[in-house]
Amino acid sequence: MEFRIDDSRTNKKMSYLKADDNKIINEKCIRWVKKIDQCLYVCNKSDGCDVGIGTHKICKSNNPDSYDKLNKHFEE
Repeated sequence: MEFRIDDSRTNKKMSYLKADDNKIINEKCIRWVKKIDQCLYVCNKSDGCDVGIGTHKICKSNNPDSYDKLNKHFEE
């Protein structure tokens, strides 16, 4: 599921993604994304993350809209 919110202060649309742990991730805060099989691991911490530690997982089977939106940046 993709969420969009209009920010009336800046007149910008902010886009969010839903992770498998039901956390909502602001797209502008994403530092890196690593693809492993049918899941994407997303780091949004300013001081970095290790895969599986401090990352959010978005799997195709659990959150197809969020997965597809990020996955389009990976070339097969």
